[in-house]
Amino acid sequence: MNIEIRNEEGRPTEYVKILYECYNKRNSQRLRREQTKEEGKLWYIYLQKYKVTFTRQKPLGKYIVDFYCYKARLVIEVDGAQHYEPDAKICDEERTKYLEQMGLKVLRFTNWDINHNLEGVCLTIDREVMSRI
Repeated sequence: MNIEIRNEEGRPTEYVKILYECYNKRNSQRLRREQTKEEGKLWYIYLQKYKVTFTRQKPLGKYIVDFYCYKARLVIEVDGAQHYEPDAKICDEERTKYLEQMGLKVLRFTNWDINHNLEGVCLTIDREVMSRI
């Protein structure tokens, strides 16, 4: 898969090939089967039918992201309670930096956001996608 890197004017400047660790393919398939309630809610209510294609549990480099839109170079992460632990916050920051170095934008939402403000989450995703394609 190629990722297009754009300059400040939005013009393509280069393409970066994103590879992934082989073991992540099997793990991503398992994660699709075992998605969280909130991931399922966002997927089935909004992203599955969205006008631009999203994939779920997508291996990118050494990570598996919850949702990925190739066309907008956008990653969406749905964070549960475990992401509030100090070590997890550090890991999330490293993960975000790693993905941003590939030219990707990362949006993070909490389970609470999905359960109590799904409409706002969907509007945020839509705005970001439209600004990036």
